[in-house]
Amino acid sequence: MRSLLPPLVLVASLAAAGCTGTTTPSAEGTSDNSALVLADPIEPTTVNPLLGYGREGVSKLYDGLVEHRADGSVRPQLAADPPAPAPDGLSWTVRLRDDVRFTDGTSFGPEDVVATYRALLDPASGSTERAAYPELTGVEQLDVRTVRFTLSRPWAAFPHTLVLGILPSEALGGPLPDVRPVGTGPYKLVEWRKGDRMVLEANTDYFGGEPKIRKLTVVFVPDDNTRAQRMQAGEFDGTELPPRLAASFGTANGMRVITHRTADLRAVTLPGGPVTGDSAIRMALNHAVNRKGMVDNLLGGKGAVATTPVPDALPEFVETGARFDHDKALAELLLDQAGWVRGADGVRARDGVAARFTLMYPIGDVVRADLATAFAADAKAVGVDVQLAGLGWDAVTPRLGADALLHGGGTPFDPDLMTYEELHTPNPWGYSNPQVDAALDIGRTVLDPAQRAAAYKQFQRAYAAAPGMVVLASVQHTYVVRENWNGYQEVVDPHARGALSWGPWWNLEKWTPR
Repeated sequence: MRSLLPPLVLVASLAAAGCTGTTTPSAEGTSDNSALVLADPIEPTTVNPLLGYGREGVSKLYDGLVEHRADGSVRPQLAADPPAPAPDGLSWTVRLRDDVRFTDGTSFGPEDVVATYRALLDPASGSTERAAYPELTGVEQLDVRTVRFTLSRPWAAFPHTLVLGILPSEALGGPLPDVRPVGTGPYKLVEWRKGDRMVLEANTDYFGGEPKIRKLTVVFVPDDNTRAQRMQAGEFDGTELPPRLAASFGTANGMRVITHRTADLRAVTLPGGPVTGDSAIRMALNHAVNRKGMVDNLLGGKGAVATTPVPDALPEFVETGARFDHDKALAELLLDQAGWVRGADGVRARDGVAARFTLMYPIGDVVRADLATAFAADAKAVGVDVQLAGLGWDAVTPRLGADALLHGGGTPFDPDLMTYEELHTPNPWGYSNPQVDAALDIGRTVLDPAQRAAAYKQFQRAYAAAPGMVVLASVQHTYVVRENWNGYQEVVDPHARGALSWGPWWNLEKWTPR
């Protein structure tokens, strides 16, 4: 459905011992490197795929009908063949494997697929993932190895959504939070000490082959500095760290630092209102912000400038002519022409309304806090006063339609999955643009790759003419990994990643000890 992604930029700083393949004692202390200990800043709230676990298709406990390859395309997983669309695009048929069992010993079959997706669609089940399947209307079993999905209209990105982890039909029917974590995946959950760690063991009957790493421990450590210190002390075999902390491991014996390209965008949302909803304010802020300075100084070069919501990880969909140059003089001219006049305090106003708004960011997120601070400084330079507010997500969510947010998100798999919900009418910030809506609808519903590419380029041109946010940059993800295993494969990360998801460990079940 899409061409290959561009090669991943991999930055590896290896000590001399690491370059020769010498291993160092693993965190678990096993002589055969059959156990791995990883640290993750974020602990999952659930291990139920219908409640959001493994949303991007990598969960270790479950398999979807398809999985994503390193290049972002899909290949069959629990499916025996690639999903096949009907000529009108209103249904997709999937033939299933017949050699799969769940970790509780029961057989996998079409009844499990039907039960999982019907629970997704049933409002009574309370699945938090329903909104991610807006065009899906039903699923049915055709025979002992085949299911068919029906859609309200054609949806080109639909195969990418079939990474949803499949649950056994016997487990469904009651409250979703009570569903036991039984899947078909390469690992099974054997212990979860909430607030501390998860322990997974290899599924010896995995249809893809028993993993050589037989035990995986994930320790949850939210604080960046603490993770770095414990990694340095030898407690972990790998973790994600901000670039400045990861750099200190570049000369460590048997360690390497890996930097992943991503489709993980940072942007300032601008909800409707007398200030953030004003077209001149929106356009001026897009020209006022110094994106290159943010990437160079705040991200240490570990990122790429982005001005529209389609990242360079999806090059065939990028409209290079739709961009905003850093031009402070133009930003001031736009505000002057729109009647936003500077006051004695340097803050502009129009009709008694000050050019002032609140910018929220998730508290504890150092990168977003830094970007928010830099954005506020650039806005102040053109007479717009941005008040910063570091908040927990429980406080952020109710205010999305009223206050700006330093937003993060993105996926390298399909542009529909990162643009439609965020910019098509309706969306959480109230942005509405008929030309944007029309292009996004075409991009969603046509199956021809060339027509889709043209639609997303048209979308970016329409967006650039009347932006609804200020896209800043795609941020790279930086990891420290002990050099005791083979199997690492380059990949472009989505926004969501971690020890149990994307990042260097996305294909952990295929790793082998050195």
